[in-house]
This record gives sequence, C-alpha cells and structure tokens, in this order.
Amino acid sequence: MTTSAAGQSLIPQPPATVAALRQAIRQIAPAALPAFTRELDQAADQSRQGSDLAPLQRFIAQWAVYVHIQRQPDLAADLRRWEDTAEAGDAAEARRAASAIGQILDEAHAAVGLPSR
Repeated sequence: MTTSAAGQSLIPQPPATVAALRQAIRQIAPAALPAFTRELDQAADQSRQGSDLAPLQRFIAQWAVYVHIQRQPDLAADLRRWEDTAEAGDAAEARRAASAIGQILDEAHAAVGLPSR
C-alpha cells in the first residue's frame, strides 16, 4: 500500500468507471481485487439477464465509495474500528457504532456524488 502523511489521501478519487476503480484498488487495496472482479462478473451477469444497467450502476457506486474510504488511511481505520465495535460491543456500543458507520458511508456517498443510502 502506498504511504501517506497523516490526514492525506493516498491517491486522488478516480472517476467512477470500472477501469479507473480497478486501477485505484490495485494501488490502495490489492487484496480487494478478487472481490472486485467477482462482484463485477455478478453485476454484469445480472445486467445481461435482466437487460438492466442497475446492477452495474450499483456495483460502480459501491466500489467508488469503497475507494473513497480506503484511499484515506485514517478514515479507513476509523471505519474498521467502528465495525469491530459493532461486532464486539454491547447493544449501546453497537448502536453508537452503527450510527458512526452510517455517517462515514453517508459522507462517502456525498463525496462521490451519490445520494445518501
């Protein structure tokens, strides 16, 4: 993974295209490439079967948000901590974690030009 000064993005946010997102993931989260490829294949199959672009649009939106978060190490670390808290905490901690995760995702959606979840 490319290193960065605290608070700095590893790479600029790429355009929301399959090729640009794949290249970004290759740079910042290469371990996610198999999931990216598998989910792209599934979305393409669903789009072909239904003659509908919605599955591919959802795929691109999901991965654009993922890249937005992962290209910012501090934000990605915060998300992982909240996810861990949601899994291991009591009910009150889980609710607080779910709220924080939702806020991170809402902000990422807005940053890449998508409506909130």
